[in-house]
Amino acid sequence: MNLAVASADAQTISYPPRRAVTAWLFFDWAAQPFFTLITTFVFAPFFAAALASDPIAGQALWGYATGFAGLCIALLSPLLGGIADRTGPRKPWIATFGALLVLGSGMLWFAVPGAASAVPIALAGFVIATIGAEFATTFNNAMMTRLVPPERLGWLSGTGWAIGYLGGLLSLAITLALLAADPQTGKTLAGLTPILGLDVASREGDRFSGPLTALWFIVFVTPMFWLTPDSAKTGMRLGEAAKGGVGRLKATLTELPRLPSLGRFLLANMIYQDALVALFAFGGIYAAGVFGWQTIELGIFGILLTVTGTLGAWLGGKLDDAIGGKPVVLGAIACLLLACLGILSLGRDHILFVVTAAPATPGDGLFASLPERVYLGLGLLIGLVAGPLQASSRSLMARIAPEGRVGEFFGLFALSGKVTSFMGPTLVALATTIFDSQRAGLAVLIAFFLAGGALLAGVQAPTRRGG
Repeated sequence: MNLAVASADAQTISYPPRRAVTAWLFFDWAAQPFFTLITTFVFAPFFAAALASDPIAGQALWGYATGFAGLCIALLSPLLGGIADRTGPRKPWIATFGALLVLGSGMLWFAVPGAASAVPIALAGFVIATIGAEFATTFNNAMMTRLVPPERLGWLSGTGWAIGYLGGLLSLAITLALLAADPQTGKTLAGLTPILGLDVASREGDRFSGPLTALWFIVFVTPMFWLTPDSAKTGMRLGEAAKGGVGRLKATLTELPRLPSLGRFLLANMIYQDALVALFAFGGIYAAGVFGWQTIELGIFGILLTVTGTLGAWLGGKLDDAIGGKPVVLGAIACLLLACLGILSLGRDHILFVVTAAPATPGDGLFASLPERVYLGLGLLIGLVAGPLQASSRSLMARIAPEGRVGEFFGLFALSGKVTSFMGPTLVALATTIFDSQRAGLAVLIAFFLAGGALLAGVQAPTRRGG
């Protein structure tokens, strides 16, 4: 027998059937409402407008909470990823941190406006849910390379993000049409009284975004546990893996200088992902503070942004497989830079910093002023390129991670996306506080996108594993 052929046959990977891949894809659908409803379009603006003392204080507090959650994730991600590699299965980790997502999201229901405990409960629930969502995503990502061949990773990642955006879109549409009402009219976007007897005065529709996120995750993540195969157990006990994981983490960090492209990519990802997270975290809060947008305006904005995000993620996955992840990410960063500059140039009564524009007056309708319409357009651009940036970053990591150590390096990938995530939101919060201006806070993000793009430009990246 030809030894080379035998060796190749031994290394052949058997990929699971389509139903297993489809079930895996629905993890993004299950988890996305947390990012859509809570961190961006419903609960975060509600926190700034109805729980905090004023929008500026709300943006600052939300920034500090986001930063604290990011610090916790940064400290633990690579260690836990290494432990998962040594023990084998990922599903127990996904279940554990998924439970934190459910717990933290459910807590948000109890953040009642006017209650003394409302702000602490909201921030604690948000931090717990964020940690759960991000860690569950890390271990879900580590399953990618066992599902499809390397040349299909761009499709897999892009399709997952697109399906996730669709899940976020549907959950947002349900919230706006049936649950969350305009506090002035008492009606939802569909002109209905909120269902389930939700009280408008105590903003129960906005607060219900938490329990809805928790229930949504439980229902739609279940097929993945049933149908998607997991890595086999290695026989190593958790305590033994934890001890070895610390040593493996130290060795990996020492090894990074000998993997210059991988280290440079992780550093670039650390910076530009931080900026993107902060941009989404504060986009709705910014619009609420500058333009006075309420739940309905923010919800429509979110629906439109999610539609462009779905399209962008799907197209980005195809483009990724065609030209590679690096060009896709660099193009997305350039567009996000332009969007940030455009947002900073807007005010209630001007565009492009100095061009005056008539502000909206009561009764003018939705998005009546020119600055609001420009902000809406810039938001659609952000949605269009955010999906490709995230999906192509994920597929690029899957392609360049060393074989047999995918969980460990996806832990570093999560670390690189979170190690400064406490810095980005915290710097936004500090700038907002120091200058008493929401625009000053968002100006920080331009420097982050510039630095991340410059670092990524020097990465030598394959279009396929081993390419």
